[in-house]
Amino acid sequence: MTLRVARAARRLTDDWRHLVVEPRGSTALGISFRPLQAEAMGLPPRDTLAALLGYEYQLIRLGALWNRMEPQAGVFDPASLDWQVEAAERAGKQIVLAVGAVKNFGYPEFFVPPHRLQPKLRERSLVTATSHPELLAGAMSFIARVVERYRDRKSVVGWQVEHEPVDPLGNEHSWRLATEFVRQEVDVVRQTDSTRPILINGFVPMSLPVALQQWFRTRDQGDSLSLAESVADIVGVDMYPRHALTGRAGFGVYLDASESRWNGRLRSLLMKAAAKARVMITEGQAEPWESVTNPPNPASLAMYSCPPDRVVENYNRCMRLARDSACALEAYLFWGAEYWLLRQKNADPSYFGAFQRILDLDA
Repeated sequence: MTLRVARAARRLTDDWRHLVVEPRGSTALGISFRPLQAEAMGLPPRDTLAALLGYEYQLIRLGALWNRMEPQAGVFDPASLDWQVEAAERAGKQIVLAVGAVKNFGYPEFFVPPHRLQPKLRERSLVTATSHPELLAGAMSFIARVVERYRDRKSVVGWQVEHEPVDPLGNEHSWRLATEFVRQEVDVVRQTDSTRPILINGFVPMSLPVALQQWFRTRDQGDSLSLAESVADIVGVDMYPRHALTGRAGFGVYLDASESRWNGRLRSLLMKAAAKARVMITEGQAEPWESVTNPPNPASLAMYSCPPDRVVENYNRCMRLARDSACALEAYLFWGAEYWLLRQKNADPSYFGAFQRILDLDA
């Protein structure tokens, strides 16, 4: 891992057109859909999803957001998810449904309704069945209702339980879910639908400092990937090789995974996970990760953390490493498709162009 100081926005190139694309073999391709991110970017969620569903990939990950589907005590309103599932089905996509409940993918990753937060979650604490029995009961009830509602849909091919469940919530919060809390949620899913696989995901630390920090903060019970290997049918791997730590005056300080170190770490992880479960890349970085919440969208420029060519390069490296480690990846889900649409609306179709090149290879 290299620490780099670089100009954040740089000239947009067409390098993505000239990269050789690795064959995917039996690996399904797909995206995750984040309606809240679409809203934050000024994109109507329904129109955004309709546009994204027009591409010929196989799999889409959708999220059941607890605070949206239970806006007040005693109310279960699935309308915000129903239309997404129905649209994906009409487009012929298979669906991995992330049922939460406490954490789910997409910023802010925390979707507990306010009326369920008694007592509140204390920073630097472990959230357990004993410390928060009502939260666990509510989460289990919500998960059961979501699974019951969608288990008869043939398009749903798997359930994701929580999101990076036993890791701290980024930089915003330092509390963590206990493994036994998540195991009880997994049990509810299995009891409600025993026919579909359960996915648990975790992120790959791409530098020694991040790896040490992750180990220190999760040393009492292990990280999310360790939990996934022990209880899930599918281990989901989230990887972000280049991201900004801070930025100022047009420059950023980036953690940038060198190919050799990055390859060795991910190869070892894939080999270990594949020995115990099925494996997919649940989040392959395909949008910039700068030092702000929403990726910048500069006209005629690309952000250093993920220009369009990195969409192809990140995918290629995963395909090569999976092949080298004898790991048959179940799927590769590109992270950031809403951003691609934002760029396209601002006269930059290159992110979609890079994605289409990958789709075209095995079409």
